[in-house]
Amino acid sequence: MALWTMILRKMANNKWLQLNLWFGLTVCVALFSSMPLYSEAILQRTLLKELQLLQSQSAIYPGFVRVSSTVSSSKMDKETYEAIARADRFVQTIPDRAGLEALSFYQQRFTQKMKVYGADASEQEKQSQKTAGSFKSLSDMEKRVRLIDGRMPVDRMDGVFEALVTQKFLFATKRGLGEELVAESPEEDRQRFRVVPVGVIETDPAADPYLPYLTTEAEDGFIIPFEQFEREFTKGGKARLTDLEWRFALNYEQLSVDNIDQFIKANADIRRYFRGRLGVEDVNVPAIETIASYQGKQAKLDVMMLSLYSPVMLMLAFYLYMAANLIIERQKTEISVLRSRGASRLQIMTAYTLESVLLGLSALAAGPFLGVSFTKVLGASSGFLEFVQRSALEVSLTSSAYKVAAIAVCAAIMLILIPAFLATRVSIVGHKQQMARLTRMSFWHKTGLDVILVSLAVYLLYNFNKRQEDLKRLALDSDALQLDPLLFLMPALFALGGGLLVLRVYPWFIRIIYWAGRRWWSPALYNTLVQISRSSGQYLTIKVFLIMTVATGLFSANAARTINDNMESKIQYGVGADIALTTRWESDAPPPLLPGSPQQSQTDQGFAETRRIQYTEPPFQPFQELEGVEAVAQVFKKEEVRFSAGGSGTSGKTMLYGIDTMDFGKTAWMKNGLLEYPINSYLNLMAPNPKAVLISRSLANAAKIKPGNPIRVSWDGLDQVQFTVFGIIDYWPSWNPLPAGEAKDGKAAEPHLIVGHLGTIQNRLAVEPYEVWLKLKDDVSSQLVYDQLAERKVQVTSLRDAKQELILSKNDPFRLAINGVMTLGFVISMLISFFGFLLFWVLTLSGRTLQYGVLRAMGIPFPQIIGMLVSEQVFTSGAAVIIGVLIGNLISEMFVPLFELSFSTTERVPPFEITYQLSDYMQLYSIVGIMLTIGLLILGYRLSRIRIAQALKLGEE
Repeated sequence: MALWTMILRKMANNKWLQLNLWFGLTVCVALFSSMPLYSEAILQRTLLKELQLLQSQSAIYPGFVRVSSTVSSSKMDKETYEAIARADRFVQTIPDRAGLEALSFYQQRFTQKMKVYGADASEQEKQSQKTAGSFKSLSDMEKRVRLIDGRMPVDRMDGVFEALVTQKFLFATKRGLGEELVAESPEEDRQRFRVVPVGVIETDPAADPYLPYLTTEAEDGFIIPFEQFEREFTKGGKARLTDLEWRFALNYEQLSVDNIDQFIKANADIRRYFRGRLGVEDVNVPAIETIASYQGKQAKLDVMMLSLYSPVMLMLAFYLYMAANLIIERQKTEISVLRSRGASRLQIMTAYTLESVLLGLSALAAGPFLGVSFTKVLGASSGFLEFVQRSALEVSLTSSAYKVAAIAVCAAIMLILIPAFLATRVSIVGHKQQMARLTRMSFWHKTGLDVILVSLAVYLLYNFNKRQEDLKRLALDSDALQLDPLLFLMPALFALGGGLLVLRVYPWFIRIIYWAGRRWWSPALYNTLVQISRSSGQYLTIKVFLIMTVATGLFSANAARTINDNMESKIQYGVGADIALTTRWESDAPPPLLPGSPQQSQTDQGFAETRRIQYTEPPFQPFQELEGVEAVAQVFKKEEVRFSAGGSGTSGKTMLYGIDTMDFGKTAWMKNGLLEYPINSYLNLMAPNPKAVLISRSLANAAKIKPGNPIRVSWDGLDQVQFTVFGIIDYWPSWNPLPAGEAKDGKAAEPHLIVGHLGTIQNRLAVEPYEVWLKLKDDVSSQLVYDQLAERKVQVTSLRDAKQELILSKNDPFRLAINGVMTLGFVISMLISFFGFLLFWVLTLSGRTLQYGVLRAMGIPFPQIIGMLVSEQVFTSGAAVIIGVLIGNLISEMFVPLFELSFSTTERVPPFEITYQLSDYMQLYSIVGIMLTIGLLILGYRLSRIRIAQALKLGEE
């Protein structure tokens, strides 16, 4: 009990220090717990959104499951009946297997097709009648169909089947309701069944919004009561069953990321069970591909978030260590006295361990709830320090979040106990010696940790760049590179090592300033320079802390901005304009024939080779009249076009673009810096000459062509047409210049491009379908264009919308994680930096109360005391901020290219480029400036409260 009393009293005496330490622990817990919370919440939201998109695009409920099987048995014997019964029982377990509630269910059975004719039909009518239908059963028939005429059938025992039919089938039988029909089996026994249609039905969507029964799927047949079908056919065997079908509508909104594996396993179990058991199976789960794409995605997202959080975690670890070290520094005298009076190191460490456990448990109680708030911030970010009104993430605390939080608390407790463990090794004499040796070299510099960290970061960066070059050279996908999460920790390690390396020589820089102007410095500045040069180790912690804050903040800003800009540029470049679409062209092409048909070989050898397909160009004016469209361009694209160079005689295949230079220049999107000159300069160059073309640099190098040389172009069934090369280009809107295959020599083959006038190509070669590119006016939605195209009945065959693709890209879980973690990491870094700044300087001022009291007693006015404080801040905190900016820019140049791995190797067009934005720097400088200003005001206020007499009395004691 005495130990607990001592611990509680010690914590009460240092409540502000303990509060800072608790704050760091709580933020640490919140940060770690937010990782599993975010990955689960964001993947859950995107999964549901993709399933909803699937429903809107294909008009199929995402929870739809259809299982059908043929019945291969030729007789309905007991063995077949028992197999069907077992299949029924298995189907009933599907919702439990998938872990989802069944919102709706029905099943159908089908007999073999039978010849149908009227009971009063003559022999001639029987022979001419071609109508065929089967007996069908539908569970819950009364609730699923809409009766438009007649009544519902009843189960009769006199050998006559009452049935429901569709209007189309009733017309085919040439009979009316109530008139008896005969269904004649095709089997050898020619068994006949008497059927009376008593009702006409149609689909009733309102009967079941999740799983409507569609009468249009199987219109030819008699629907009889399910129980009657089971008695007469399934058990009775009066006719052979050919098909069985079960349909479910599962509640897909209950599908969570955690039970994706269960759903996929259920799908595999269904397919495995029905494979060959009754006959040929057909399992249709439309959402399985979408759901399967999320398998393992959470683990990858967790690894990426851990990698992205690494700099912030290092900052938190540094903060916790600094706060614990400052607390121990104030208590070293007490610890050394306890040691001199016989207390063992174990007893002292036990007291500090219990104290840390109390703080850790309180942080564990509050941290996960703060982690929920962090998760919501992550979900609302759309860019670095940019937030949008997006629907809030549905976040709930889970056991995995508490497990991660508990691990983080344990690791943090071990970290903050290190200073206490080191302090218990020092006796009271050693403690006094250490207090007198403030100029001693720090542990960081003694061990050469700064050089080690910088060397390690540079070495890993070198290996990474080397592997990147191999990927580009071999045109491999980025998945071929096993991404090491430590690569994302490297910027923080380099910032720490680089900061320590600069601070190794920084005291010498202060001494040079001191020696250079020691005759002219004012007393305040003179005292500051002496204080900093003689006690450089005292300021090392806060300077390293500020350097890491500013450097990682700049890295986060530049990394997030670079990723966002490059992804948006990739999408806009790939589309070429705001919207790119193709429409249906009329042609004289023959209809497609089934493979193996007698006419197929004739077509392959004759028609396609002797006569070209003639197309009729649809009117272009409707596109020019669209409201909200700023510019429209016709862009003809043709692959596998043959070329031959005039002088070198080189020939090969290339991509051919045909454009109208004026319209193309107004419509196309092109990133600055990709071409040697602005794109409009190239368009103006080729505009006056209809035979002018631009060629890609790959084509120029392969064929040894220069501007002014002729080049001939043609494709199947056309004569060659000569053009003149006017320019060489490296990129062109929507054209990918990166290798996309393997050449014979093992190297990736580079694609080629020729850009010419559309009018010349159409006049001298052929008129073939082209794309229509649209540039929309500012603040015009794509939906406005879609509505106008539908209103004008324009038959669009393909469409790419850059705006919609950008929206989908911004909602990608991995991109949301990058933007959210970068923003959250920066905010947390600034927050803990502010608290660390105040904590350090308040304790420093408290320790130098006697010094400031003596200075005031000597007659130095209070403004000069404030000047000393400001100049001390400039040479410590201000210098650390400047060093942090320089290191932040350096690590951005070195490590931001790591994020190029998020793009596929063949899709890195335009080239990955580091993006800097002045607003990000202004935000950083503003936040740091406000932090330092507030800190100085608080320090100045505390300094003004120092009483000289009290300080001198304290010194006498």
